[in-house]
Amino acid sequence: MRADRVFAYGAAAGLLGDHLLGDPRRGHPVAAFGRAAGAVEQLLWRDHRGWGALHTAVCVSGTVSLAAVATSALRPSRTASAALTAAATWAVVGGTSLAREAGVIGRALEAGDIEAARARLPHLCGRDPQALDTDGIARAVVESVAENTSDAVVGALVWGGIAGVPGLLGFRAVNTLDAMVGHKSAKYRRYGWASARLDDLAGWPGARLTAVLATVAGGDPRGAVRAWRTDARKHPSPNAGPVEASFAGALGVRLGGTLSYGGRVEHRPVLNGAGRAVAVPDIDRAVRLSRHVGWLALGVSVAGRLLVKGRKS
Repeated sequence: MRADRVFAYGAAAGLLGDHLLGDPRRGHPVAAFGRAAGAVEQLLWRDHRGWGALHTAVCVSGTVSLAAVATSALRPSRTASAALTAAATWAVVGGTSLAREAGVIGRALEAGDIEAARARLPHLCGRDPQALDTDGIARAVVESVAENTSDAVVGALVWGGIAGVPGLLGFRAVNTLDAMVGHKSAKYRRYGWASARLDDLAGWPGARLTAVLATVAGGDPRGAVRAWRTDARKHPSPNAGPVEASFAGALGVRLGGTLSYGGRVEHRPVLNGAGRAVAVPDIDRAVRLSRHVGWLALGVSVAGRLLVKGRKS
């Protein structure tokens, strides 16, 4: 079993593990990384970009180095290497947890229990739930499903295809750091700058692949392409824009508009203005599209790795 096939079998097993089991309930490696990164932050924090860049470099390079050492140590055993790839994939992808959280909120909205939906929304995204009605919560869920399909599934698989286990874990380290310190609060505006920019860079290929696959797997390919081409660049995020626009077009709905985060109101451009307003049933449609995109992304990442490795051999 060649090294490229090791990744193929391991990544497929890991994604299947996530599909069947979801995230580990205890001792999640991402949570352990978050605690370690928090400890590093306590030592290094200064209101300065340079110290923030050092924090990012220490955390990401440490993760990638540990993954490279483990990969090298297990390389003589292809079975052990495949198991490591499976475990790493299972640990870093979060498609099932994403679908479950969206489903819980969707069922609450279907039952007319908007307070339960509001209470659950912070588990999925950072919106202010009290400012949202039923349709607003549904739109927030669909937008979060779209963006997290890229961040929690496709991006990791892309970097796994590029660099194996170090790529899988390195991408998740970058994405987690951005969630921890990359936001534009007074404390992290400078310190988190490097993490935010690195996350933009690392997320670029996965976001574009997510947009392409949403176009292929969705119900309206022409609408997805049109929304991506005309509206994606209007979004303040260079990576969320193509993803949310393509999902909006594929599902035939409008995304974007007025948002509220932590008491701060943002007026974002509408994505796919030709679509209708998001309704509660669109949550399930977005989840199904997300799952299809995730499995297609596995196929693309594996095929790309097989092709590159085949040319080198």
